[in-house]
Amino acid sequence: MASSVQVEPFQPASPGKETIAGADTRPNPEISAPAREERLFLLLSIFIGIISGLLVVSFRMAIEWLTVLLQGSAPAPRQIRLILAPTIAGVVVAILTRFVFPAVRGSGVNQTKAALYIHNGYISIRTMVGKFLLCALAIGAGFSTGPEDPSLQIGAAVASFISRKVGLSRDKLRIFAPVGAAAGLAAAFNAPISAILFVIEEVIGQWTAGVLGSIVLAAVSAVVVARWFWGAEPMFRIPSVTLRDPRELLAYAVLGVVGGVASLLFSKSLGYLRPLLRRQPQWAQMLQPPAAGFMVGCIGFFGLPQVMGAGYGAMDQAMHAQYAFKVLLLLALFKIVATTVSFSSGSPGGVFAPTLFVGAMLGAAVGSFEHIFFPHLTGSIGSYALVGMGVLFAAFLRAPLTSVFMVLEVSANYSIILPVILANTIAYLLARSLEPIPIFELFTHQDGLYLPSMEEQREESELHFEDALLPVNVPILQGGQTVASASAAFSANPDFAKAAAVLIQCRDGGWYAARQSELAALFTEPAAPATSQTEAPSDLPSSAQLLEDRLGPERTPLIFPDQPLSSALPHFRRWPILPISNRATRGALEGVLSLDDVLKRYQRQ
Repeated sequence: MASSVQVEPFQPASPGKETIAGADTRPNPEISAPAREERLFLLLSIFIGIISGLLVVSFRMAIEWLTVLLQGSAPAPRQIRLILAPTIAGVVVAILTRFVFPAVRGSGVNQTKAALYIHNGYISIRTMVGKFLLCALAIGAGFSTGPEDPSLQIGAAVASFISRKVGLSRDKLRIFAPVGAAAGLAAAFNAPISAILFVIEEVIGQWTAGVLGSIVLAAVSAVVVARWFWGAEPMFRIPSVTLRDPRELLAYAVLGVVGGVASLLFSKSLGYLRPLLRRQPQWAQMLQPPAAGFMVGCIGFFGLPQVMGAGYGAMDQAMHAQYAFKVLLLLALFKIVATTVSFSSGSPGGVFAPTLFVGAMLGAAVGSFEHIFFPHLTGSIGSYALVGMGVLFAAFLRAPLTSVFMVLEVSANYSIILPVILANTIAYLLARSLEPIPIFELFTHQDGLYLPSMEEQREESELHFEDALLPVNVPILQGGQTVASASAAFSANPDFAKAAAVLIQCRDGGWYAARQSELAALFTEPAAPATSQTEAPSDLPSSAQLLEDRLGPERTPLIFPDQPLSSALPHFRRWPILPISNRATRGALEGVLSLDDVLKRYQRQ
């Protein structure tokens, strides 16, 4: 960074029209008061949250009812219905997906992002109905997918429909889909913080105060509705975690490594099989859902019915140490196989629940291994299973912040925070190094879409003013000078005539960047008359007026070195150069920038 250029002290005066980063700081009632559409936006967010919550509750109840109806109240190996139910359901899903609901394929996350970035927030009611019916049927019959991602799209579809009926502007239509998505996901997880973070982290990438407020209102409203039916109890219960031996953190670190490797296996299997099946002719694609149902049913029939459906019951059993070490590894492996087959076949459903399932089994396996070979360590298997859920969520879905809060919310156990942060971070970093492309971005590329990658945006290095500014190399005049003395200084100094622009420091600490033509006009034209009742006309001759008084109240924007360089471009329509101010000393400059300087810096990037 260039060294600060100190100029002579100034006497405080009444502030002029100085702006920070180009924004006018004068209060504007029309801008500061919420507009009608903004107020309507917030009210609709609550309404959307309520409707989404009711739909998600109905969706989960439909899945539970169909699970009991199709798989029985106690699925066990050697039950023929475990093969028949998903196979027949696959036939129904294939027919309806092909001829009635062609847009219901996939998890729902990418479809919601596509609605935001491509379709101006549009998600049809037909897609929502199809997602509800076919996902409930597939998961209830035993397909190895989950209800959370579809719940996200159902909420987004509700928001899209309501916002269209109300007649909001296009910008609001686009942003309403993520608002509904947060509501649907919050109701599905019974976890508002995780839903808010995931939508911000993976769907929209950035937010404003208004958008955040709407997302929060929708998510909270949806969770209130969900808890009205399900209660406020956490999804999983484990005892509090107490790290009496610091060496136990090594076991959680190992779990992070295991989760990172498992996420690679999971993503590679989906990345290979999904495009392979999608390249098949239409008649072959019609056979894929029933074939996938048959394969998943065979896994359940021959010994592992726990992998069928979302698998929350099996996760709870793993947390309470009801499976042996080898069984846990088999469940994790075959869940990856069953999910890969189910999801790649085109059957609608999500990958959240399978991700949590695999993570829980791997975590419980690591905990069981520790108890067998390191019995002096006191960690519970339940805590390892819970941390494992967050580990695979962070590594496979690439949502590190959401993964931490998701574990905390579904367990209401905040004593586990240290192992969660350690293991999730290791898994996330390892997964990024092993597989640079996140799974949802991989799906978009396979579908021929190019949606923004939130992970890439987080990793992008943004240029700042300090990366391009140059030392102050233009002449400086003092605003406290009279017009006559400033004109004399301008005429006497050859540097002034050569400079494309001149900086004028005003006594209020602001700066004014003037072109040569503007200065010449100031020195030759008479003083302007008063423009308001508060400004008394000056009796002084033009040459005796102060230079800053002739300039008026306008000042160049107040810009600091650490601000984004891209924000400079609009200012050059008005100003020939931009003075970059020191944050600690008002009136002190770090350097100056011209439009050429900015463009040259971008060309070097």
